[in-house]
Parts: sequence; C-alpha cells; structure tokens
Amino acid sequence: MSERFADMLSGGHPNSLGRTVEVVETVLVEPARIDELFNCYRSSDEVVRLRVSNALRRVQAERPDLILPLMDQLIDEIGNLDQPSAQWTLPKLFEGAQADLTPKQALAALTLVKRNLAQHDDWIVLNNSIEYLARLARTDPDLADWLRPHLTRLACDTRKSVAKRASRHLDALSRG
Repeated sequence: MSERFADMLSGGHPNSLGRTVEVVETVLVEPARIDELFNCYRSSDEVVRLRVSNALRRVQAERPDLILPLMDQLIDEIGNLDQPSAQWTLPKLFEGAQADLTPKQALAALTLVKRNLAQHDDWIVLNNSIEYLARLARTDPDLADWLRPHLTRLACDTRKSVAKRASRHLDALSRG
C-alpha cells in the first residue's frame, strides 16, 4: 500500500518543504489521490496543512484540471480555515483557475479574498490578496472603487512589502 500523504507531509522543520515535492510527484502520477491530498487540510497538524497549500499550488502549475473540481471546497471549507498559509494560497489558486471558475465560484472567491484583505493581518495574506484583487480591478470599476481605500490604508502599513505593493497598485489604479 502507498504511504499516506498525511504522514509524508508531517515532521521536519516547519519552514521546510519536507516531502512536499514527493507528494506532488505522486499526485501527478496518481491523479486519483488528489482528494487524499486535499483531505490533509483537515489534519490537526499546522505543518501538514501548510505543506498541503504548497503542494496544491505545485499540482495546479502542472495539472490545473486536478484543482478545478476542488474549488467549491477550497472556497467553502478552506476559506474558513484560520491559518494564514491557507488564506495566502487561495488567491493564487483562484488566479490559476480564474478563467474556468463558474460565475458563482468567481463571486465567492472574490468575496473571500476581499474579506481577507479587509480583516487579515498576515503580511503574505495581504500581499497575495492585493495582487489578486488588483488584477481583477483593472477590468472591474466597482472593485477598483472598493479596493482604493484598502490600498490607501495598506500603503501606510509598517511592513515595507505590504506598503510598497499597496502603493504600487494604488498608483496603477489611479492611472486607470
């Protein structure tokens, strides 16, 4: 029997990938195991959940068709997971699937990322949310109007990466 992904993703230094790449390679060879990988988000181990996020982004880069069927669960379930690594991954996954999202999924993804930008304090969540929303705001004047005051607020953030990113996108929105 194959080794369980939850076991493969656990252990080691929290900032390391551990065996994430090996898990991704397994999913690419055995696509039916994508649900097993997704279910590792339900682990009580925060490191496992972090590595699931990383693995899903890597799988999407190679096989976006494997991630698309998970979108409803990503939005409804993982969108409510109180872990920054999950929240900073979602905009990346949504962006990778944007053209294939249903209108309902696109609206739910947008709502989720807007909530994170308005309420989250993790710098990576904020940066990834800014990037996702700013791209969409280029063609959505209502979103651009919603986004401007948030970018103005974040342009004064004490964290340089957040402030620079917010300022850059605020300037771009102002230029139109």
